[in-house]
Amino acid sequence: MYADLALIAVATEATIGYPDVVYRAIGHPVTWIGRLIAWCDKAWNSETLSDEERRWRGIYMLVLLLAVSVLSGLVITAVLEEFFHDIIVLLLAGVIGSAMLAQRSLHAHVAAVASALETDGIEGGRRAVSMIVGRDTRALDEAAVSRAAIESLAENFSDGVVAPLFWMAVAGLPGAIAYKAVNTADSMIGHKSSRHLAFGWASARFDDLVNLPASRLSALWFVLAAALSPGLSAPRAIEVLFRDAGHHRSPNAGWPEAAMAGALGIQLSGPRTYDGIEVAERWVGDGRSDLGAGDIRMALELYRAACGLQIAALVVVVVISLMF
Repeated sequence: MYADLALIAVATEATIGYPDVVYRAIGHPVTWIGRLIAWCDKAWNSETLSDEERRWRGIYMLVLLLAVSVLSGLVITAVLEEFFHDIIVLLLAGVIGSAMLAQRSLHAHVAAVASALETDGIEGGRRAVSMIVGRDTRALDEAAVSRAAIESLAENFSDGVVAPLFWMAVAGLPGAIAYKAVNTADSMIGHKSSRHLAFGWASARFDDLVNLPASRLSALWFVLAAALSPGLSAPRAIEVLFRDAGHHRSPNAGWPEAAMAGALGIQLSGPRTYDGIEVAERWVGDGRSDLGAGDIRMALELYRAACGLQIAALVVVVVISLMF
């Protein structure tokens, strides 16, 4: 276990995030990974090939992506160990690993939706939420904008915070980088378009697999956070979780979304439109549907409590490991 590394990484990310000056100077690991995926997509995913051949090429791309990611993590760790003392290696690896997490930036992007609704009205809310969701936002009302923001918060808590931290704790820096590569591939080519249905199949299925433990863990953090948050309901979160999570379009996203909906006493998911096509998704939760900026703020409070619990759990694991 690499709980100490994960603790340093999440504490670093919560404190400073990914500084803009660093991003302007060298970009972000996700953008580097994205360039490799885009190159493979362009070079290997020819529309003249059969679906079977495109699926195999997608598998080859995933294997390449995992190999490059794991090797990168191993090389970084080896270089640090060559030049620095163990404690410095741990600290530097934790700072590097913090780039795999999106705890602080996720909060900022979702909070921006609430602020836009409060200051600029529905048009501002639509612009802000369009930055974090893939659905059409031009015709969304305030409730739909708020629902989209809260869904993004719940789902990305699992994908962008809990999952990379989990794999970092289990497999160190190589595990976190490999997870981030898989998740980026799923977001870029793991959808059911005619171009990517076959080529992105392996990435989408593998992403479902590696996100399975984190999705359940993120739901647990939301339930525990609801128990500690005035006005929220852990029993209702558990009820909605076990009733509605399995009905979600995603085998993983339904877990944090259901826990969030139950805790807040609201409805999430439901019908939405992608590229002009309406998709009739089932509702998650049976609470209020008339949502607004205040509900986004309440969801953010639950999110902060869940993040705090996750950090506290890592502290406990590290202390126990030091004792024994």
